[in-house]
Amino acid sequence: MKIPIYQVDAFASALFRGNPAAVCPLEAWIDDETLQNIAIENNLSETAFIVDEPDGLHIRWFTPGAEVDLCGHATLATGHVLFHEMGQSDGEITFKSRSGILKVSKCNGLLTLDFPADNPMRVNDVADIVASLGASSNDVYKGKTDYLVIFKNEAEVANLTPDFRALERLGVRGVIASSPADNVDFVSRFFAPGVGIDEDPVTGSAHTLMTPYWANRLGKSSMRARQISARVGELEVELAGDRVKISGQAVTYLRGIIEI
Repeated sequence: MKIPIYQVDAFASALFRGNPAAVCPLEAWIDDETLQNIAIENNLSETAFIVDEPDGLHIRWFTPGAEVDLCGHATLATGHVLFHEMGQSDGEITFKSRSGILKVSKCNGLLTLDFPADNPMRVNDVADIVASLGASSNDVYKGKTDYLVIFKNEAEVANLTPDFRALERLGVRGVIASSPADNVDFVSRFFAPGVGIDEDPVTGSAHTLMTPYWANRLGKSSMRARQISARVGELEVELAGDRVKISGQAVTYLRGIIEI
């Protein structure tokens, strides 16, 4: 069996920045064990698989550790592959997924994800959460799959030295650290050792939780965000009712074939 593979740097305007994701278009679904093994072999934070079925285009995402319900940067990367590598001519792509209907559109040099918003709920018992980040904060929220910990400034987020094994024991997909920013509206870092990713370079799905929080706090619906991992990612986000629009660029790094 031969499977096409593309590797794309998402939320980046140049190579070696943003978050790399693998995209594998399939003619039909293969067994989950093989999908997981491909993701392990790729050794990237996410591998996206797509199949064009009679009822529409379906997408699934695998980290090296597990299948996940939602991934932003790999969906952006998949949109990039369909538009720029596979000749998709329409300006909007619709995916069916474990998180419902997702869309990627192309306009003015940007790709825009249309994802469901995740509303933050305040957490009162925060000691173990903030201790796992090696820092101090009493401002903690919970979304569907992640904790969101708010810090005073960008330097505090940049200087975090988390205990990844302690984070793993929290029993959530990941922990987001975020704060107001120096040159954009807000910054973040994302830690997800429970699904095989100690620190993710740029996490689109985490912005479905951060965008409602920062929109309410800053009193604005459209914002610029930066994920300050070593690779750095740039995003534009917008809260639109119960949806979040997440925009960025992407660049193809690799085109190849997997032989199984």
